[in-house]
Amino acid sequence: MTGDNELPNESMVLLEAVQVLGRSLEPESTIPAVLRLLSQLVGLNRGRIVLPEDDGRLRIHYAYGLRPEEKARGVYAPDEGITGHVMTTGRVCVVQDVDAEPAFLFRAVDRPTLPPGTVSFVAVPILTDKEPVGVLACHRLRNRNRAFEADIHLLRITASMIGQTLRIHALLRERTEHLESQNEALRSALERQSVQHGILGTSPLLKDALDEATRVASSDATVMLLGESGTGKEKFARMIHTHSHRHDGPFVCINCGAIPEHLLEAELFGHERGAFTGAVRTRAGKAEAADGGTLFLDEIGDMSLDLQTKLLRLLQERSVQRVGGDRDIPVDIRVITATHKDLQDAVNQGRFRLDLFYRLNVIPLRLPALRERTGDVPQLARHFLNTFNHKYRHNLTLGAGVLPRLESYAWPGNIRQLENVIERAVITARGTTIQAAEIEHILAQESNVGDAPEEITPATGSAPFRDAQESGTGRPYQRIAESDPDVLRAALLRCRGNKTQAARELGLSTRQLQYRLNKFGLR
Repeated sequence: MTGDNELPNESMVLLEAVQVLGRSLEPESTIPAVLRLLSQLVGLNRGRIVLPEDDGRLRIHYAYGLRPEEKARGVYAPDEGITGHVMTTGRVCVVQDVDAEPAFLFRAVDRPTLPPGTVSFVAVPILTDKEPVGVLACHRLRNRNRAFEADIHLLRITASMIGQTLRIHALLRERTEHLESQNEALRSALERQSVQHGILGTSPLLKDALDEATRVASSDATVMLLGESGTGKEKFARMIHTHSHRHDGPFVCINCGAIPEHLLEAELFGHERGAFTGAVRTRAGKAEAADGGTLFLDEIGDMSLDLQTKLLRLLQERSVQRVGGDRDIPVDIRVITATHKDLQDAVNQGRFRLDLFYRLNVIPLRLPALRERTGDVPQLARHFLNTFNHKYRHNLTLGAGVLPRLESYAWPGNIRQLENVIERAVITARGTTIQAAEIEHILAQESNVGDAPEEITPATGSAPFRDAQESGTGRPYQRIAESDPDVLRAALLRCRGNKTQAARELGLSTRQLQYRLNKFGLR
């Protein structure tokens, strides 16, 4: 075969190499494939790419035709051997006979593993901005019709393409590391903010609530946190505790609405052995456990009148009596309560003690609903996305239109509901991006929940209220039509302004009724 006949192989190598390098930017897969083309199509065997290490030494990073142990041996000092010479000078080096060249080290390849006859070695620099950044080298049999000049020309072009691949890969890696560093800084900032406050957001109403909570934290006054479910009342309570002089003491939380009434007293005040069936040992209650710290009573509006009396005694005397016991146990606690109910209305209805209300309502602190926190939804959504990406090992992003749709939703379940929506979106996403249509589908499901303020069923007059009450299936939230204000006014007049009774008559919850009244500016 003549050199002219071999020239089409050179074009074939370059064409195939371009295609290989264009398919991927990962040098671990593309560069060995190019070296394989050089070996199979033009007989340039045992190709290797030598690159500098951080310590200045040169090492074979990519190869074709070398065994792993041979590749591992290919480590050179900066000016050692043929490879070091090419790296230092930036010039091509051709060794006509490796057996006759003292500078050829046989470092990676032992002579017995090479074919018999005269074996040559060609090394060309990989240049970036005319500076050598690596070396492309290979063996060839000297006794070939193909001229060395043709091989050198082919290797120079190949080295240039490989150099560009390495440069692009380095830039991408640098960019990725920069983005990862930024993400880590953002995560750290969010974590620091979360540790400090436990609440994310920068809206004016939230800042006001945080500022007020910080101001009252230094006192021992009882704080009542008011707000809808899911607004972060427990996080605010923990923040107040953390900023108080009791921060080294315990923070004890009890949800008064989650524990059956007959068990709540023992849970709160403890019990003596034998006080009731199953009381096989004496047990301290939550109030004692909070001694020296803070006792947080969530959903205080769900506490029975009998237990309210005992709580009042705790607040007045700062002591507890365990169930079945007769001795007073002094406790040093600060009490923080929370409710989403209208306790003033509960007092008017005789369901909450007035004297206890005054004891608890020393410092009322209203927490804004999420729909009132302008600009906080995107920050919270990104935070939850990052959290659930990490939890479920995903790398999802939010598509176009998702954040505006989330901001436009009324969020009756507030932050807890937003968190649930993002988690569901992460779990059910079909691609790498959460699309607006997927969010819309989830929000449509959310709107079927009884308290959702998004309108899902058109209605006029009082028919939807009547149907909801008669069906006994709940209180679906209906569209507020233009005729509804008259219906609301009439119901309030019939009930002499009693909102609880009016809501019951209309088949609504008190919160749903209040939402409609606020919508139309009624009181």
